[in-house]
Amino acid sequence: MHDYIASAKRTIELEAKAVTAQVKHLDDNFSRACELMLNCEGRVVVTGMGKSGHIGNKIAATLASTGTPAFFVHPGEASHGDLGMITRGDVVIALSNSGETSEVTTLLPLLKRQAIPLISITGSTTSTLAKFSDAHLLIDIQQEACPLDLAPTSSTTAALVMGDALAIALLEARGFSAEDFAFSHPGGSLGRRLLLKVSDIMHSGDRLPLVQSGTPLQAVLLEITQKGLGMAGIVSEQGTLLGIYTDGDLRRTLDQGLDIHKVQVDDVMTSAPITVSADQLAAEAVEIMQQKKINALLVTGDNNTPVGALNMHDLLRAGVI
Repeated sequence: MHDYIASAKRTIELEAKAVTAQVKHLDDNFSRACELMLNCEGRVVVTGMGKSGHIGNKIAATLASTGTPAFFVHPGEASHGDLGMITRGDVVIALSNSGETSEVTTLLPLLKRQAIPLISITGSTTSTLAKFSDAHLLIDIQQEACPLDLAPTSSTTAALVMGDALAIALLEARGFSAEDFAFSHPGGSLGRRLLLKVSDIMHSGDRLPLVQSGTPLQAVLLEITQKGLGMAGIVSEQGTLLGIYTDGDLRRTLDQGLDIHKVQVDDVMTSAPITVSADQLAAEAVEIMQQKKINALLVTGDNNTPVGALNMHDLLRAGVI
C-alpha cells in the first residue's frame, strides 16, 4: 500500500524549503518593484500562462484587497484584444517559471512601446522576460515537489509567496488599516465588525421602549413586553434619560418582595445607565456589553436624549458577533 502520509510530508517539506530559500534572493529588484507599484498612477496588471496564470490571478486578488488596485489579464487573450485593458500609467507583473513563455514574451515589445514598467517573476535571470524587465524577482528552487521534477509545485508556491511579500510590503508602506481592508470586504465578518455602526441596527421611533418618570411598574412591564427588547428607558418630562429598567431589574424587584402593582418605576430603576452613541461602531457596543455583563443598551443623542436601543440579539442578527 502506498504511504500517502510520507508522500504528503515530503511535498510539504520540499515546498517549505523552496519558500524559505527565496529570502536570500531579495535584493534591490524587490525594492524597485515595490516602488514601481507604489508610484503606479493606474492599475497593477498581472499576467501569466497556465499554472503561473492561476498564481497570478491570486496575486492580483491579494493586491486588490490590500490597497493596490490590480487585476489579471490572460496573456493569450491579451494578444487578441485584451491588451487594450493595459494602458499608460499601469504596471505589469508577468509570471513565467522559464521566462520564455511565448504568450507572455509576445507582449513585451507592445509594453515597451507604451513605456509600461514591467516586473517579472521567473526562475531564470538570463531569460527573455528577466532581461526585458525593469525589476526581476528570481524564484530559484532546487527541486519541484513533483517526484518527476516536472509539475509546477514548489515553483508556483514560491511565486505565490513572493506575490504575498509584495502585497504586504505595499500594505505596510501605504499604512493600510484594518478599516481600509473592511471597505474591500463589506460582505465578510470583518467588514461587518468594522463598518456597521450602532445607528445601522438600533431600534428607534415607535420601536424605542420609553416611559415617563413616575410611571407605575406594571405599565413599564407592558412597554417592555410590547417592544421586545428586554428593557425600557425612563425619561423626564423634557425627554432626558433618567434611568433604565430591565429584565434583570425585574428579578431584583421580585426578590425584594415588592408589589409590581403598587411600586413606581423610579423606585426600582437603574439610574445613570450605560449608553452608547448612534455613530459608534456596533463592535464597540458588543465590547461594552461583554465588559459590563449586560444584554441591552440605550442609544443617546444630544442632551442625553434617547434615540435608539439595541440588544445582543440585534448584534447577532447583524453578524457583528
